[in-house]
Amino acid sequence: MKRESPVETVLKNISSEGTFTFGAFNDKELIGVVTLVQESTSKLHHRANIFAMYVSSKFRGLGVGKALISAAINHAKTIESLEKINLEVITTNDTARNLYIKMGFKTYGLEERALKIKNEYYDSEYMVLFLKK
Repeated sequence: MKRESPVETVLKNISSEGTFTFGAFNDKELIGVVTLVQESTSKLHHRANIFAMYVSSKFRGLGVGKALISAAINHAKTIESLEKINLEVITTNDTARNLYIKMGFKTYGLEERALKIKNEYYDSEYMVLFLKK
């Protein structure tokens, strides 16, 4: 069986129903991106996940990340069935963690040794933002 290329997989995900990708641009240059994905099964349809949050290094600290997360949150609020947004962040990424906390996300879990890169482990923090009470 032939696997799809990573580019084809990303294109398929971007065009899937319930998947919303937001980009930040400097002129015509893409400098940041974030993807919001609503769960598709009926029991999980009330939640979405933030994936692939990225801002180009030379544009960090200028509010690009905040604008991207705000766009994703504001869009999520327009989807009547959505009640919460989940995300995962590496615990050593203080800049991202602090942004998410400023945006109202709260920690609900920790996974030790979630990633292993070149024999070094990284923990993941799981966060949630409730859209509706």
